[in-house]
Amino acid sequence: MIRVAEIADVPVIHSMIRELAEYEKVPHEARASEDQLREALFGERPAAFAHIAEAGDGEPVGFAVWFLSFSTWRGVHGIYLEDLYVRPSARGGGHGKALLAELARTCVERGYARLEWSVLDWNLSAIEFYRSVGAVSMDEWTVNRLTDDALRKLGGAE
Repeated sequence: MIRVAEIADVPVIHSMIRELAEYEKVPHEARASEDQLREALFGERPAAFAHIAEAGDGEPVGFAVWFLSFSTWRGVHGIYLEDLYVRPSARGGGHGKALLAELARTCVERGYARLEWSVLDWNLSAIEFYRSVGAVSMDEWTVNRLTDDALRKLGGAE
């Protein structure tokens, strides 16, 4: 079952974000606190949204956190999927596909043009899974990022 996350889900989302960071071998990068997540997802002006995948007994086993993007070429919004995670014990049960399908439904219902995300190049099982649902790799694009000191320097804070 897939459902929209509720404020009471923040601790489990936070826990699964930590699990995802461990899986991706960068636990030191997962710095967000529960309070930050609560504000981002449920504050006065939510910056992101989340869905929860539940097992048959109602236990949360996965999540998707996403936010709106915008295509200047299409002239409409899209969804950028920041994180999709299913706990190892629940993998293969259709939860990841159900989360993606729910976001695709949201795009279709709202007239959004795209559902996009990034995947680590070494995560072959995820790449194969995404291809199996029809996703196309944007191999000609390279993700760029500014963080920490470089962000502060360019932003004039140093």
